[in-house]
Amino acid sequence: MRIVLGVSGGIAAYKACLLLRRFTEAGHDVTVIPTASALKFVGAPTWAALSGKPVADDVWTRVEDVPHVRLGKQAELVVVAPATADLIAKAAHGLADDLLTNTLLTARCPVVLAPAMHTEMWQHPATVANVATLRERGVHVLDPAAGRLTGADTGPGRLPEPDVIASCALALVEPPVGSLSGRHVVVSAGGTREPIDPVRFIGNRSSGKQGYALAAVAARRGARVTLVSANASLRVPEGVDLVEVETTMQLQDAVVAASKDADAVVMAAAPADYRSAAYTDHKIKKTGGGDDLVLQLVENPDIVKGLIASRGDAATPVVVSFAAETGDAVGSVMDHARAKFARKGSDLQVVNEVGPGLTFGQDEAVIHILTRDGDEATVGPADKVTLAAAVWDAVERKLETV
Repeated sequence: MRIVLGVSGGIAAYKACLLLRRFTEAGHDVTVIPTASALKFVGAPTWAALSGKPVADDVWTRVEDVPHVRLGKQAELVVVAPATADLIAKAAHGLADDLLTNTLLTARCPVVLAPAMHTEMWQHPATVANVATLRERGVHVLDPAAGRLTGADTGPGRLPEPDVIASCALALVEPPVGSLSGRHVVVSAGGTREPIDPVRFIGNRSSGKQGYALAAVAARRGARVTLVSANASLRVPEGVDLVEVETTMQLQDAVVAASKDADAVVMAAAPADYRSAAYTDHKIKKTGGGDDLVLQLVENPDIVKGLIASRGDAATPVVVSFAAETGDAVGSVMDHARAKFARKGSDLQVVNEVGPGLTFGQDEAVIHILTRDGDEATVGPADKVTLAAAVWDAVERKLETV
């Protein structure tokens, strides 16, 4: 496959060397087009040696070949990593002042931009608008990772890992042939909300990041993925079918409906254990007299136990439960998790320790994967894509036995 790898001028340019190696080792024909500022971070000899091709950043080199038109028209895939705020702005506004931006204008193949910049730049309204414009035009702009940036800064804006970029990009042009190819999987994500009145609800701190990572990894492995999402404000991964819900009852209905032909169901969502017994159709007011408000709660159904019961003697879907636990005077995190695993009857259980600064909303976590055979594996600390891969590895091993 003919791939154009664009590299713009950010400190993360060195990681593009690993991405280039990933493409060339897979047998692809890669032309690297750095910007002039990118060459201040990684020199042209490096790109030429790794790609086996001469490197230019301007439209005047070998002008007789009309490279500013030819490269874009011949490419089957264009990937820009890192894509700086400046490069994204130029692409959104159709500016073409060097070989890379000319190539972006002439390309008629899938285009993937992997952003890398400081958090403030990524979150600036101008960048937000430019990214939205590009996505509306069909350009695949990845979300940056969160973590350590240049200097002591941390936050969203870090270049995604080269393997992640390569997998996302190649999935756009290659048929999905992977370890989950031909499988249908259901993933739930986020935290449910149980309304009390038009203003208030019972909820939890789940962001949905782990569930979305699970959906993305499954899609990259070739699965048909249904993502049932409860109140998560995250971008839907490429190739994933989204079903949005709010309450635990809605989550149950959506998961049950989607799982009828599923090979696996991974319940990463955090459903509320209780809901209000009565909904008040107007905002509940303070009495002003210091009286306490008594809220009656009723227990929500256990979705995982329901899936196991409805499955009966069938071997599928393989059901994965999640246990978000804290230790207390009665037992440790793992004590409570093992007891929950026994009660639910799921095939696998993923255990998180939760609390201030742990798991919910974080970009890294530690998980423990429990199997019915008594095996317990600990993964992490690691980013949630890595954790998702470990979960699917365990699911695949289970699917091989059913």
